[in-house]
Amino acid sequence: MTKVKLEAQDVSLEYRQPRTGNRTLALDRVSLSIADGEFVSIVGPSGCGKTTFLTVVDGLIPASGGRIVVDGVEVNKPGPDRALVFQDASLLPWRTVLKNVCYGLECAGVKAAEAGQRAQRFIDMVGLSGFENHYPYELSGGMQQRVNLARALVVDPKILLMDEPFAALDAQTREFMQEELLRIRFEAGKTVLFITHQIDEAIFLSDRVIVFSARPGRVKATIKIDLERPRKLPLKRDPRFHAYEDQIWTLIHDEAVEAAQAP
Repeated sequence: MTKVKLEAQDVSLEYRQPRTGNRTLALDRVSLSIADGEFVSIVGPSGCGKTTFLTVVDGLIPASGGRIVVDGVEVNKPGPDRALVFQDASLLPWRTVLKNVCYGLECAGVKAAEAGQRAQRFIDMVGLSGFENHYPYELSGGMQQRVNLARALVVDPKILLMDEPFAALDAQTREFMQEELLRIRFEAGKTVLFITHQIDEAIFLSDRVIVFSARPGRVKATIKIDLERPRKLPLKRDPRFHAYEDQIWTLIHDEAVEAAQAP
């Protein structure tokens, strides 16, 4: 039986609006589990709490109720077992590609020679060999996100948390990066929790897609993606792929309509 890597147990999050004093329930008893080495995506209507849930998993925001467990240990703060990749690459503009990838290792006290060797491995893995001494402004958006991914992987997290990492890219680059992410993730052997608004992206990348309800976010459905790996972009034209798209779109559409009609 495959080991459970990450588990959310009845996670709720309520926060207070500073201006009005009103309280908002963002997440309502979210329970899910992710197996070691699994790729799981979360989709749902806008404002359903997908990104909020990811920040709770990372330990940046404490849950109001329930708990997050990684390898049997409860999460209560950020830690090296989780690496969060944001939509914005957020690279340090005064550092080269190599120095950006080394940054987390430097913060952890890894010696420069070892940090450089480890960083080079992941620079090669993400396809940026030859760009080690380039600065972020000299790179395309897709290349910057590759650096962002290498920077997350080099610290060897148990789980890669990804919050719409390709949303700012043009359509062609985004699809290319999806295929590249599958390759990189396979080579690195990581468990991934991925947030996206794009249904086709979630299906293409994932072993399972979790659909959140409208706010407050709950697990509405879990869809196992029974499509063979390795996957290439032409798979998106497969009738089976379209069937998953229709199923997930209907679930999200129904939630959005119900939320719009609520008093």
